[in-house]
Amino acid sequence: MATDQPRPSLHDELVSTRIRARIKAAGVRFHANDNISAFIEEGELDALQAEVQAKLAGVLESLVIDVESDHNTQDTAKRVAKMYLQEVFHGRYRPAPPVTEFPNIERLNELMIVGPITVRSACSHHLCPIMGKVWVGVMPNEHSNLIGLSKYARLIEWIMSRPQIQEEAVSQVAGLLMEKLQPDGLAIVMEADHFCMHWRGVKDTESKMINSVMRGSFLRDANLRREFLALIRKG
Repeated sequence: MATDQPRPSLHDELVSTRIRARIKAAGVRFHANDNISAFIEEGELDALQAEVQAKLAGVLESLVIDVESDHNTQDTAKRVAKMYLQEVFHGRYRPAPPVTEFPNIERLNELMIVGPITVRSACSHHLCPIMGKVWVGVMPNEHSNLIGLSKYARLIEWIMSRPQIQEEAVSQVAGLLMEKLQPDGLAIVMEADHFCMHWRGVKDTESKMINSVMRGSFLRDANLRREFLALIRKG
């Protein structure tokens, strides 16, 4: 007589467990600001949203909020789960937006600046909002790819729509644009308000964080770097 097999635990049945297992089997990092869309199969994103909703309902219960009789919070778990997976963190779960690249037919080789581009994210420490602006400086060469102005905003938004740390976000943006454009040089400056300082902790409403990444000719040429920084300050 065959022995009964042990029933799988609830955790083993979760879609997040299947996705995590695929990522670990591939030996790929899955930090908060990484994109994991390659490991999500068709239909699993909806299942993952339902799983997150169920766990958020447990969080509300542990916060001793009466979601049964409180009309304001009856659908909060559903709304927050949808917000996380489809909106504010969608850059983690969806592939990069399509971007058409054009050859540099006119062999443009002068400084081009795009910005300020509004960015929104959330810090991966407290999931509090990060709100700010980004400026991009590009030094193309005859072999560079060119993209439409709106595509800068789309690519940057894809990076920022994940739990982020600003220093890492700027580096990720620079890496993505270097890959897409193949320019001689690239400069990124981000200035942002962090609500983990405004809303909690020291509650300092005036502080901002500004950081930059310089690649290629912007790193080598101090005059080019000064020109870029002067122009964005003037703007």
